[in-house]
Amino acid sequence: MTDSDADMPSPGMTQAGPAPLAGIRVVEFTHMVMGPAVGAILASLGAEVIRVEPIGGDQTRRLLGSGAGYFPMYNRHKRSICLDLKSEDGLAVARDLVRNADVLVENFRPNALERLGLGHEAMKAINPRLIYCSEKGFLPGTYENRTALDEVAQMMGGLAYMTGPPGRPLRAGSSVIDVTGGMFGVIGILAALNERHRTGEGQLVQSALFETTVYLIGQHMAQKAVTGKAAAPMPARISAWAIYDVFETKDDPIFIGVVSDGLWEKFCRLFALDDLWADQSLRANNARVLARDRLMPRIRDLIAGFTRQELVDRLEGTGLPFAPIARPEDMFDDPHLNAGGGLEPVTLDNGAEARLPTLPITLNGLRPGSASTLPEPGADTGSILRALGYDDERIGTLKVAGAVG
Repeated sequence: MTDSDADMPSPGMTQAGPAPLAGIRVVEFTHMVMGPAVGAILASLGAEVIRVEPIGGDQTRRLLGSGAGYFPMYNRHKRSICLDLKSEDGLAVARDLVRNADVLVENFRPNALERLGLGHEAMKAINPRLIYCSEKGFLPGTYENRTALDEVAQMMGGLAYMTGPPGRPLRAGSSVIDVTGGMFGVIGILAALNERHRTGEGQLVQSALFETTVYLIGQHMAQKAVTGKAAAPMPARISAWAIYDVFETKDDPIFIGVVSDGLWEKFCRLFALDDLWADQSLRANNARVLARDRLMPRIRDLIAGFTRQELVDRLEGTGLPFAPIARPEDMFDDPHLNAGGGLEPVTLDNGAEARLPTLPITLNGLRPGSASTLPEPGADTGSILRALGYDDERIGTLKVAGAVG
């Protein structure tokens, strides 16, 4: 980056929190969740992220149903430029963007950007310092040319098998593999940026849905290696602890876990289970696991006699793990999130106000990120092109030709 490049204005991208990646420029050729998640994390950490959209805007903006939240969740703190990558002029602008970038992120089908002349080798030739992050369904190997989705990876990689009851594979309740795969992409980018400090060279970073899934179920693979027995799906598993379950109450369910011998004593005293504490055969965790069929009916009857709030009040501050069973919409009013900066204000592209999760880390005690406004398609096209040295006449010509929008 040149000094003039570093001064490129970023309308609507104020960063009130820590911005350790300030000065890093990212160009995104992405859609849906996995690729945009990479840019969203980098942007929340202070990087300037330029989102390249097709003329008229990314189709992800217009998804319905479960996809309606994809764009606002994963495209905050970014700038938008619209390019027709099927035109020579649009491709020329894309190359100029990459020439002045530190990081490129893409998550299209295998070889899609290569066919446009925007693949890693071509971009390395014009910018040897570029970190090129390619987010795919599979890393290089037998499956690398297959098309994958979050759900495909969960099914293939064993996560859906572990989540649902036996014989009924069930995907997790969010785009967990897309997002985690994006996180691994960020880890690779940060590692590559650090290495660039030593070598001056960029490199190709790859992350993939399938391998991400396999990494997440690695604990179950290790269980098989250690015990010789395959892991059962989570709903049918033999728990490592006797009391580690969701319990019905007088109104709403609650999760309670007793995960140590010390907590067993505390649990018994808290609920006046003197006879159970007096039973020496139940003092050790593994003995309680073997006695689970005897213990659990008693505990379920006990918990069913309370309301959920009564249990929360009793368990709060005891050190016993517990959790009310919440829904996503409950998080808007969660007192902990609201007190700790866990939600940040976002102005949606229709002008509505929302509060969405902040990056879940602190740096020196501060949460990164700040209030943001989703960019309209191509909202920053003019300012980005001017910073690249394009004059108004050339920008106007490109717009008339439909190469930019």
